[in-house]
Amino acid sequence: MMEAFEEVRRVRLDSGPRIAYRVVGPEQAPPVVLLHAMGESSLDWIRVARALADRRRVHAVDLRGHGDSDRPGRYSFELMREDVVGLLAALGLRRPMLVGHSLGGLVAALVAQHSPGAVGSLVMEEPPPPLPASPPRQVPPRPQSDPPFDWAVVPAITAQRNAPDPAWWDGLVRIQAPSLLVAGGSGSHLSQGLLAAMADRIPNCRLVTLPRGHQVHASDPLGFVDALGPLLRDREAAPAPPLA
Repeated sequence: MMEAFEEVRRVRLDSGPRIAYRVVGPEQAPPVVLLHAMGESSLDWIRVARALADRRRVHAVDLRGHGDSDRPGRYSFELMREDVVGLLAALGLRRPMLVGHSLGGLVAALVAQHSPGAVGSLVMEEPPPPLPASPPRQVPPRPQSDPPFDWAVVPAITAQRNAPDPAWWDGLVRIQAPSLLVAGGSGSHLSQGLLAAMADRIPNCRLVTLPRGHQVHASDPLGFVDALGPLLRDREAAPAPPLA
Protein backbone atom coordinates (compact mmCIF):
# COMPACT_ATOMS: atom_id res chain seq x y z
CA MET A 1 0.00 0.00 0.00
CA MET A 2 2.77 2.42 0.83
CA GLU A 3 4.21 2.29 -2.69
CA ALA A 4 1.43 4.67 -3.72
CA PHE A 5 2.68 7.19 -1.18
CA GLU A 6 5.87 7.67 -3.17
CA GLU A 7 3.93 8.90 -6.20
CA VAL A 8 3.83 12.68 -6.40
CA ARG A 9 0.61 14.20 -7.69
CA ARG A 10 0.10 17.86 -8.52
CA VAL A 11 -2.84 20.16 -8.99
CA ARG A 12 -2.73 23.73 -10.28
CA LEU A 13 -4.85 26.00 -8.12
CA ASP A 14 -6.93 28.89 -9.44
CA SER A 15 -4.57 31.18 -7.52
CA GLY A 16 -1.67 30.03 -9.71
CA PRO A 17 0.78 27.67 -8.00
CA ARG A 18 0.92 23.94 -8.51
CA ILE A 19 0.64 22.15 -5.19
CA ALA A 20 2.09 18.66 -4.83
CA TYR A 21 0.73 15.94 -2.59
CA ARG A 22 1.01 12.23 -1.89
CA VAL A 23 -1.91 9.88 -1.27
CA VAL A 24 -2.32 6.53 0.44
CA GLY A 25 -5.30 4.58 1.74
CA PRO A 26 -8.65 3.32 0.43
CA GLU A 27 -10.26 5.74 -2.02
CA GLN A 28 -13.65 5.75 -0.29
CA ALA A 29 -12.28 6.08 3.24
CA PRO A 30 -12.72 9.32 5.23
CA PRO A 31 -10.08 11.86 4.19
CA VAL A 32 -7.17 13.11 6.29
CA VAL A 33 -4.96 15.98 5.11
CA LEU A 34 -1.46 16.42 6.57
CA LEU A 35 0.47 19.73 6.57
CA HIS A 36 4.18 19.76 7.41
CA ALA A 37 6.47 22.19 9.24
CA MET A 38 8.71 24.83 7.68
CA GLY A 39 11.55 23.25 5.73
CA GLU A 40 9.92 19.82 5.67
CA SER A 41 7.73 18.10 3.06
CA SER A 42 4.97 15.54 2.72
CA LEU A 43 7.55 12.78 3.26
CA ASP A 44 7.89 13.90 6.88
CA TRP A 45 4.52 12.21 7.51
CA ILE A 46 5.30 8.79 6.06
CA ARG A 47 5.09 6.85 9.34
CA VAL A 48 1.89 8.60 10.42
CA ALA A 49 0.42 7.99 6.97
CA ARG A 50 1.28 4.31 7.24
CA ALA A 51 -0.49 4.09 10.61
CA LEU A 52 -3.62 5.83 9.31
CA ALA A 53 -3.86 4.30 5.84
CA ASP A 54 -5.75 1.15 6.78
CA ARG A 55 -8.97 3.13 7.40
CA ARG A 56 -8.25 6.61 6.07
CA ARG A 57 -7.55 8.21 2.71
CA VAL A 58 -4.45 10.21 3.62
CA HIS A 59 -3.32 13.24 1.61
CA ALA A 60 0.10 14.59 2.62
CA VAL A 61 0.68 18.04 1.13
CA ASP A 62 3.80 19.94 0.11
CA LEU A 63 3.08 23.55 1.08
CA ARG A 64 4.10 26.22 -1.44
CA GLY A 65 7.86 26.60 -1.62
CA HIS A 66 8.41 23.09 -0.24
CA GLY A 67 8.95 19.62 -1.63
CA ASP A 68 7.61 19.21 -5.15
CA SER A 69 5.23 22.19 -5.01
CA ASP A 70 5.94 25.38 -6.93
CA ARG A 71 8.26 28.02 -5.51
CA PRO A 72 6.49 31.25 -6.48
CA GLY A 73 8.66 33.45 -4.26
CA ARG A 74 5.69 34.87 -2.31
CA TYR A 75 5.06 33.32 1.09
CA SER A 76 2.80 33.99 4.02
CA PHE A 77 0.49 32.13 6.36
CA GLU A 78 -2.47 33.64 4.49
CA LEU A 79 -1.24 32.43 1.09
CA MET A 80 -0.66 28.94 2.46
CA ARG A 81 -4.11 29.00 4.03
CA GLU A 82 -5.69 29.87 0.70
CA ASP A 83 -3.64 27.18 -1.04
CA VAL A 84 -5.01 24.56 1.35
CA VAL A 85 -8.60 25.76 0.90
CA GLY A 86 -8.10 25.67 -2.87
CA LEU A 87 -6.57 22.20 -2.73
CA LEU A 88 -9.48 20.81 -0.71
CA ALA A 89 -11.90 22.20 -3.28
CA ALA A 90 -9.85 20.99 -6.27
CA LEU A 91 -9.65 17.44 -4.89
CA GLY A 92 -13.27 17.36 -3.75
CA LEU A 93 -12.30 16.64 -0.14
CA ARG A 94 -15.34 17.36 2.00
CA ARG A 95 -14.70 18.22 5.64
CA PRO A 96 -11.48 16.20 6.11
CA MET A 97 -9.54 15.81 9.30
CA LEU A 98 -6.93 18.55 8.87
CA VAL A 99 -3.65 17.85 10.67
CA GLY A 100 -0.72 20.26 10.82
CA HIS A 101 2.66 20.37 12.52
CA SER A 102 4.31 23.67 13.55
CA LEU A 103 3.94 25.99 10.53
CA GLY A 104 1.36 23.56 9.16
CA GLY A 105 -0.48 23.58 12.49
CA LEU A 106 -1.08 27.31 12.38
CA VAL A 107 -1.99 27.15 8.69
CA ALA A 108 -4.55 24.47 9.59
CA ALA A 109 -5.98 26.65 12.38
CA LEU A 110 -6.31 29.57 9.96
CA VAL A 111 -8.15 27.36 7.47
CA ALA A 112 -10.53 26.24 10.23
CA GLN A 113 -11.29 29.79 11.39
CA HIS A 114 -11.66 31.36 7.94
CA SER A 115 -13.40 28.46 6.16
CA PRO A 116 -15.14 26.57 8.97
CA GLY A 117 -17.32 24.56 6.61
CA ALA A 118 -14.25 23.08 4.93
CA VAL A 119 -12.88 21.26 8.00
CA GLY A 120 -14.42 18.25 9.71
CA SER A 121 -11.90 18.09 12.56
CA LEU A 122 -8.66 19.89 13.36
CA VAL A 123 -5.37 18.65 14.81
CA MET A 124 -2.55 21.09 15.61
CA GLU A 125 0.78 19.61 16.67
CA GLU A 126 3.02 22.18 18.36
CA PRO A 127 1.63 25.14 16.38
CA PRO A 128 3.27 28.52 16.96
CA PRO A 129 0.73 30.50 19.02
CA PRO A 130 -0.36 33.49 16.92
CA LEU A 131 0.98 36.06 19.36
CA PRO A 132 4.06 38.30 19.01
CA ALA A 133 7.20 36.25 19.59
CA SER A 134 9.09 37.25 22.73
CA PRO A 135 11.96 37.58 22.24
CA PRO A 136 11.62 38.16 18.49
CA ARG A 137 12.85 35.29 16.36
CA GLN A 138 15.97 35.91 14.29
CA VAL A 139 16.35 34.81 10.69
CA PRO A 140 19.21 32.29 10.62
CA PRO A 141 21.95 32.68 8.01
CA ARG A 142 21.24 31.00 4.72
CA PRO A 143 23.00 27.62 4.42
CA GLN A 144 25.95 27.49 2.05
CA SER A 145 24.34 24.65 0.12
CA ASP A 146 20.82 25.03 -1.25
CA PRO A 147 18.21 23.75 1.21
CA PRO A 148 15.48 21.40 -0.05
CA PHE A 149 12.94 24.24 -0.02
CA ASP A 150 12.78 27.89 -1.04
CA TRP A 151 14.83 29.83 1.52
CA ALA A 152 12.60 32.87 0.91
CA VAL A 153 10.03 31.10 3.09
CA VAL A 154 12.19 31.63 6.19
CA PRO A 155 12.33 35.46 6.40
CA ALA A 156 8.70 35.79 5.30
CA ILE A 157 7.34 33.38 7.90
CA THR A 158 9.72 34.61 10.62
CA ALA A 159 8.43 38.17 10.16
CA GLN A 160 4.86 36.96 10.65
CA ARG A 161 5.85 34.89 13.66
CA ASN A 162 7.27 38.04 15.25
CA ALA A 163 4.26 40.22 14.39
CA PRO A 164 1.23 38.06 13.59
CA ASP A 165 -2.07 39.54 12.56
CA PRO A 166 -4.06 40.03 15.83
CA ALA A 167 -7.11 38.67 13.99
CA TRP A 168 -5.53 35.22 14.04
CA TRP A 169 -5.63 34.99 17.83
CA ASP A 170 -9.04 36.62 18.02
CA GLY A 171 -10.35 34.25 15.35
CA LEU A 172 -9.55 31.09 17.30
CA VAL A 173 -12.92 31.44 19.00
CA ARG A 174 -14.61 31.03 15.59
CA ILE A 175 -13.24 27.54 14.99
CA GLN A 176 -16.21 25.19 14.88
CA ALA A 177 -14.49 21.87 14.20
CA PRO A 178 -13.79 19.44 17.04
CA SER A 179 -10.11 20.09 17.71
CA LEU A 180 -7.00 18.62 19.28
CA LEU A 181 -3.81 20.46 20.19
CA VAL A 182 -0.80 18.20 20.75
CA ALA A 183 1.92 19.79 22.87
CA GLY A 184 5.45 18.41 23.19
CA GLY A 185 6.17 19.24 26.82
CA SER A 186 9.31 20.73 28.35
CA GLY A 187 11.54 19.52 25.51
CA SER A 188 9.82 21.87 23.08
CA HIS A 189 11.10 25.36 22.30
CA LEU A 190 7.51 26.65 22.31
CA SER A 191 5.84 28.01 25.44
CA GLN A 192 3.64 25.23 26.74
CA GLY A 193 1.62 27.81 28.67
CA LEU A 194 0.79 29.67 25.46
CA LEU A 195 -0.16 26.41 23.75
CA ALA A 196 -2.53 25.69 26.63
CA ALA A 197 -3.99 29.19 26.30
CA MET A 198 -4.41 28.65 22.56
CA ALA A 199 -6.25 25.37 23.15
CA ASP A 200 -8.42 27.01 25.80
CA ARG A 201 -9.44 29.71 23.35
CA ILE A 202 -10.78 27.23 20.79
CA PRO A 203 -14.36 26.30 21.75
CA ASN A 204 -14.16 22.51 21.38
CA CYS A 205 -10.48 21.73 21.76
CA ARG A 206 -8.73 19.01 23.74
CA LEU A 207 -5.11 19.54 24.85
CA VAL A 208 -2.82 16.50 25.01
CA THR A 209 0.83 16.68 26.05
CA LEU A 210 3.16 14.02 24.72
CA PRO A 211 6.63 14.73 26.19
CA ARG A 212 8.53 14.29 22.93
CA GLY A 213 9.57 17.87 22.23
CA HIS A 214 8.62 19.75 19.10
CA GLN A 215 8.71 16.72 16.75
CA VAL A 216 6.03 14.61 18.41
CA HIS A 217 4.76 12.80 15.32
CA ALA A 218 8.29 12.02 14.12
CA SER A 219 9.63 10.70 17.43
CA ASP A 220 6.45 8.83 18.46
CA PRO A 221 4.20 8.29 15.42
CA LEU A 222 2.10 5.60 17.06
CA GLY A 223 1.58 7.68 20.20
CA PHE A 224 0.64 10.63 18.01
CA VAL A 225 -1.91 8.59 16.05
CA ASP A 226 -3.27 7.15 19.30
CA ALA A 227 -3.91 10.73 20.51
CA LEU A 228 -6.07 11.27 17.41
CA GLY A 229 -8.27 8.34 18.43
CA PRO A 230 -11.28 10.25 19.82
CA LEU A 231 -11.49 12.47 16.74
CA LEU A 232 -11.13 9.48 14.43
CA ARG A 233 -13.88 7.61 16.25
CA ASP A 234 -16.13 10.68 16.23
CA ARG A 235 -15.70 10.90 12.45
CA GLU A 236 -16.65 7.25 12.03
CA ALA A 237 -19.78 7.71 14.14
CA ALA A 238 -20.90 10.95 12.49
CA PRO A 239 -23.31 10.86 9.53
CA ALA A 240 -21.87 11.70 6.14
CA PRO A 241 -22.18 15.41 5.29
CA PRO A 242 -24.86 16.25 2.72
CA LEU A 243 -23.88 16.80 -0.87
CA ALA A 244 -23.40 20.47 -1.75
